[in-house]
Amino acid sequence: MKNGFRQSMAWLHTWTGLLLGWLLFAIFLTGTIAYFRSEVTYWMKPELHGSAVSADPTGLALDRLAELAPDAAAWSITLPDERSPVLSLSWSKPGETARRGGPATVIDATTGEVLHPRETAGGEFLYRFHFELHGLPRELARWIVGIATMAMFVAILSGVITHKKIFKEFFTFRPGKGQRSWLDMHNMTAVLALPYHVMITFSGLVLFVATLMPFVIDRPAGRGLGQPPAAVVEVAPPHDLPQLTALAPLMAQAEAAWAMPVGRIQIEKLDTERPEILLVPLRQSVVTVQSGSGSNGVERMRFDGLTGALIEATGRPEASAVAKVNMALGALHRARFADTGLRWLFFIAGLAGTVMVGSGLVLWVSKRAAKHAKSGAQPFGLRLVDRLNVGGIAGLTLATAGYFWANRLIPAEAPDRAGLEIAAFFLLWAAAALHPFLRGPQRAWSEQLGLGAALLLALPLLNAATGPSNLLLALWQGNMVLASVDLVALLCGIGCGYAAWKARPGRQPAPKAPRRAAVSRVPGE
Repeated sequence: MKNGFRQSMAWLHTWTGLLLGWLLFAIFLTGTIAYFRSEVTYWMKPELHGSAVSADPTGLALDRLAELAPDAAAWSITLPDERSPVLSLSWSKPGETARRGGPATVIDATTGEVLHPRETAGGEFLYRFHFELHGLPRELARWIVGIATMAMFVAILSGVITHKKIFKEFFTFRPGKGQRSWLDMHNMTAVLALPYHVMITFSGLVLFVATLMPFVIDRPAGRGLGQPPAAVVEVAPPHDLPQLTALAPLMAQAEAAWAMPVGRIQIEKLDTERPEILLVPLRQSVVTVQSGSGSNGVERMRFDGLTGALIEATGRPEASAVAKVNMALGALHRARFADTGLRWLFFIAGLAGTVMVGSGLVLWVSKRAAKHAKSGAQPFGLRLVDRLNVGGIAGLTLATAGYFWANRLIPAEAPDRAGLEIAAFFLLWAAAALHPFLRGPQRAWSEQLGLGAALLLALPLLNAATGPSNLLLALWQGNMVLASVDLVALLCGIGCGYAAWKARPGRQPAPKAPRRAAVSRVPGE
């Protein structure tokens, strides 16, 4: 540490951020979109866009299940909510579970008509890519993402130490100043959501603790919740449906106890004389370490299906203090407890983190380009990172926009549609990664950002041309789930268009070495 503690932290901040920066950018971007993965999946199924919520969706669902599965042993109803205004139904035969592996369908929440949405990877692909990447063995992918998360945590802490004026300069942004502007942008987005950045990386590490430290985790034996029983159950013959008690009073009782709407109804043991009704909340309204709540759907209320008498009200089983903290941090990371407003705050903070990582990568190139401006020669490493930045930042943005287009352009009846959508995403990303090596980084920045802007700005038009609804109609009908995707696409398209205009060839002068009297020292220098 002959250069001092801050200088050592600057070196650590620079290289931990650079070596895994492109992966961290992808993790941040896809994770941010995944906050609204249900909305993304809904947008990618235009066959559902005509569905609206009726006054009595539970009665409609029960009538439809009685027609579709009169001999089932269990029914499951996922109710429409503010994030997905459709009714999802599933059922099972004796010995099976209603939620996994059994028949399922989606019906119109107003008419009860069975809908046939297209197969799509939807928002689930972006969510899974966020922490499992794609195409790699699951354990290997989790190791890679876990190590990247650790590097991000180190980069955040060392960055706070390195930038001694980080909070003071948060309110300063000097556009058009090259390296100084990138540093200002990096500082602003870092400080803007610093508590979020610390929380999201630390909680991510906690979620990966079983992967990174497998020998200190006591993994419980036995089957988990929702797995089929080990014993083979003999299938019962067809049976008459019992007369179930009214669901409305039971749902009112549960919602009063949870301060949260019911999200799922399971009617079990329909092939017996004593059916039971299980109610599960839509989400947890708070994150509480003491109770261990905060994980999606941990509380349940079970009723007698004939009399409506409460059988039991359960939460998560008793756990150690460490396990409860783990559950609370996991709930914070996934934001499954969050209502719409809080989810948008998480989304904005995630965007700030994405810009923070991207601007840090660009800053690394800008700083070293300024150093070599006088000689006119750029080292191989600088040229390589400059081109990788284009593919990793602009290229991923372009591939994500193309993923939405592939969803609508691939025929709805095509086999393995989900796989084709994912293939389109990676083909676009690979082409974008190769592009700057053929065209040069400055032209590639402008061209990729410009194409990404065009795809995003035209996304509402694509939605209108390939689906039964459009942005104006969705706003008129109050369907903000559909409208929000189009509106965010427009805003992101405007941002990409502005960035493409700023990055156009000939727009930016050759980098100049900053005067030390005018510019504070950049981390890692």
